Order: sequence, then structure tokens, then C-alpha cells
Amino acid sequence: MLLHVQNVLDASQVAHCRARLDEAAWADGRITAGYQSAQAKHNRQVPETDPVARELGALILDALGHHPTFFAGALPRRIYPPLFNCYEGGESFGSHVDNAIRYDRLTTPAEPVRTDLSATLFLSEPDSYDGGELVIEDTFGTHGVRLPAGDLVLYPGSSLHEVRPVTRGARVAAFFWIQSFVRSDAQRRVLFDLDVTIQSLAAKLPGAAELVRLTGVYHNLLREWSDV
Repeated sequence: MLLHVQNVLDASQVAHCRARLDEAAWADGRITAGYQSAQAKHNRQVPETDPVARELGALILDALGHHPTFFAGALPRRIYPPLFNCYEGGESFGSHVDNAIRYDRLTTPAEPVRTDLSATLFLSEPDSYDGGELVIEDTFGTHGVRLPAGDLVLYPGSSLHEVRPVTRGARVAAFFWIQSFVRSDAQRRVLFDLDVTIQSLAAKLPGAAELVRLTGVYHNLLREWSDV
């Protein structure tokens, strides 16, 4: 499931992130790539131990914790701390699949995070750069994604994906991975659709007895499918 999560950060938060990132010590993006990915990756990245990355990562995690659409779609058990990258001057990241396990080296000992979901949070407006589409292949075809600054796309970590060359301007984004309580993408899709339907019905028919039953179905499915 590809999910567009709107307004994770507001305009002032995006501006704050961009201003702080201008002060960060950018490095070669291959510092976090696996052997195969490193051969296809051409961008810059803020090292995960950089104080700016840690500060802005905490800001993003706090925003995600208050975002109902993100929670409904991801059902997060663990989130790998957000990282930050920049593409410009023809830089790109060729077709690849993310590593299945990432180790959070900000914890002691480094804790493993299974990458059920990948996420990109855009920090550049689409009209400020050319190219740079995040192209994702899934069972429904190939999708090119360019979102407004502050919006996020969630997609299965198992997906083949790439970032097309940026030919004008700079594409700045945060990216991270999520270990979900529900490992199966198909099951997460069912739960997301059910959750959204319950929320919609609750707005139209508050207090309806059917909502109790539907909410029970949701939680019983989550209880059956959760990986705890």
C-alpha cells in the first residue's frame, strides 16, 4: 500500500528544518547504504550522529506521534530515527530495495528495526526543483511521487524504488523506516481501510451501536495479526 500522509509538518516547521539543515555537516550519502545500494546512490546526507539530525528527527517523531493517518497506516512498533538527504546537480539513487534490517546505532546496544515500511517526508516544494521523483514499483504498477513540503509517502520496504536525477534546484527530504505491529502489507491495508471507515462513520453517526461492533472487529483483527 502506498499512502500519502498530508501535513505531517506545517510550513513553519518545514522552514525551521530547512534553516537548521543549512547549518548541518553534509556528507556522502553512501555512509548508510548497503554494498549493492552504495553503487547506485549519489547524493548527500547528514550523518545520523549529527546534533542537527537528532534534533530534527525528534521533531518529526513527535509530529508523527500526533498524526492519526500515519498511525492508522503504519501501526508503528519501532521507528528508525529519521535521516536527511539532498539531491542536486544530477544526483540520483538508482533502483534498489532497502535493507530488511537496520540497526539503530543511537541505542546501546544497537537495536534492530525490521523495515516493514519505508517513508519519505518531503522538505522541498515540488516547484523548487526538476526531476527527483521517487519512483516506486508495487503490485499495481509504477508510481512517481513528488509531494508538497511537509507531506509524507509510506510504502512497503520490500518495494523496488529509485530517486530520479534532480536536474534543477535541490530536493531535500527526511527518510526513515518503520517496524509495524502488523508485518503483512495486505493485512495493514485491510486494517487501514476499516479504521478510516470507522472514523468516517463516527463523524456522520456519532453514538451508533454499529460503531461498537465495527471497532470490535478492528481490534480483534489487530489482535489476530499483530506481531508482538
